[in-house]
Amino acid sequence: MTKKITLTLVILALGIAVFSMVRSYSTSELVYVDVNKLLEGYKRTEVVRGDLKKQSDQMKANVDSLITGWQKELKTYEKQRSKMSKKEKELQQELLANKQQQINSYQQAIGKQIQKDDAKATQTVVNDINDYVKEYGKKHNHQIIFGAGGNGNIMYAEEATDLTETVLKGLNEEFEGK
Repeated sequence: MTKKITLTLVILALGIAVFSMVRSYSTSELVYVDVNKLLEGYKRTEVVRGDLKKQSDQMKANVDSLITGWQKELKTYEKQRSKMSKKEKELQQELLANKQQQINSYQQAIGKQIQKDDAKATQTVVNDINDYVKEYGKKHNHQIIFGAGGNGNIMYAEEATDLTETVLKGLNEEFEGK
């Protein structure tokens, strides 16, 4: 009789364990988001890109202004060159060459600064997305949310497992303060 009760309890415990595993598996389905779509659709990305473009355009305008000034000086030199002594020509050529080199160095520095600012801004946007997806996953009891980026890390998934639009909507609402 005790063997029968023990066997019944073991079968009942095993049944409960299997039921719990099946239930936990079904509530923690594997889901993913398309990272590229999130980056493109996130409104903060557009704002950040707009700010970077303004900053980049301003820096490029400064370089263009310096180049225009240098070109005017070069034209002036070419007009007055015939009236200059050999020493004056050499001095003026050296000044123009130095100025051109400074402009080139400044232009390279600006290019590096723009790249650095772009990387920093992009990382800020990526951090926002990662933080939001992490909180979304916790809130909706997902054990894993994969990030697909079109580079082969998710080759196939059913459309029902794609959370991209849901996450994007929530991310934008959070950004807009709704």
